[in-house]
Amino acid sequence: MYCFFSSFNCGSAYVKTYICLVVNLALNYLFVIKYYLLFLFLLNQFTAASQYAPQVGKPGNSAIYKDSSAIKAWATKCSLKLGWQNIADTTLGKVSVGDSLSAVGKAGNGVVSLGDGGEAILTFANPIKNGPGFDFAIFENGFYTDSLAFLELAFVEVSSNGWHYVRFPAICNIDTVQQLNYFGGMDASKINNLAGKYIGLYGTPFDLEIFASLSSIDINHITHIKIIDVVGSIQNPYGNRDSNGHLINDPWPTAFPSSGFDLDAVAVIHENNETTIAEINLPGRFELFPNPLQTDELFNIISSEPITHVLITDCLGKQTPVEYTHWGSGNYTVKINLSRGIYFIKVKSQNHMITQKLYIQ
Repeated sequence: MYCFFSSFNCGSAYVKTYICLVVNLALNYLFVIKYYLLFLFLLNQFTAASQYAPQVGKPGNSAIYKDSSAIKAWATKCSLKLGWQNIADTTLGKVSVGDSLSAVGKAGNGVVSLGDGGEAILTFANPIKNGPGFDFAIFENGFYTDSLAFLELAFVEVSSNGWHYVRFPAICNIDTVQQLNYFGGMDASKINNLAGKYIGLYGTPFDLEIFASLSSIDINHITHIKIIDVVGSIQNPYGNRDSNGHLINDPWPTAFPSSGFDLDAVAVIHENNETTIAEINLPGRFELFPNPLQTDELFNIISSEPITHVLITDCLGKQTPVEYTHWGSGNYTVKINLSRGIYFIKVKSQNHMITQKLYIQ
């Protein structure tokens, strides 16, 4: 560094050299302090940006208690695809704690364990819609361990038709220096958009507004929620990553019949209980008639694309696949053998779907 005292006439070379040395040291010290403060500022900004709502009992948490007046309904049906007790040792077999009934109805009535990478799909009496704030909440059975909590996490996806899903952008900033074991505690403030963030009887809430710009999903007509266990391994190829590409570190392996995410319940906060059913596909792609029809009358479908599936659901959510006959030029006939009442008929092609209310007299 240039010494601005180099041309100063002190009358003595020693004095001149000493002054230059002192000034240089002082300037270097200020230089180090400047960049140290800059580093602390950037670190503080990064830390602040990575913090989310904290655990139950701490100010600012967003948990939904099972008896909250905000809850309007609960999931009515659950289908399961169970995972392994330990995905790295499949000789142990799959999980066996709980069943599909454990995940329906109100939280606190038992759980079903999904296992490593296992899945659950929940459906409801009425679709979920986007409203002010959070729209639904998912309950797990985590518990406190000192100042942290034992948590098991899961990805969350939603669908308006039962086959096209979009995933909430999950974030997990738990460090991956060391694998969390079965007794490992987690800081909820480092977790966002992952089910299982909160301890038992307190649901993790989700806001559908995040998908408002997507045309592939109707956020006011969510019919299915898919919950996928996060394999919390920080080893490849077993580990899962969040939306930032960061490995998600949660307790693993948990090689027991109760391994993986323990699904307790799914609560509906904003329910779409309107009597009309919105079409998810482009208008005019399907024509369905007659409606109403008699119990022994044939139902007709005209479609601009080949039909792949026809399903009828009653008002209680019971689904009945039906047979259909194709007789050319996009014309189909459906034989319906149902008693009088109100039903919903769902017709799918490869790329589109329509759901329509059906009256049988």
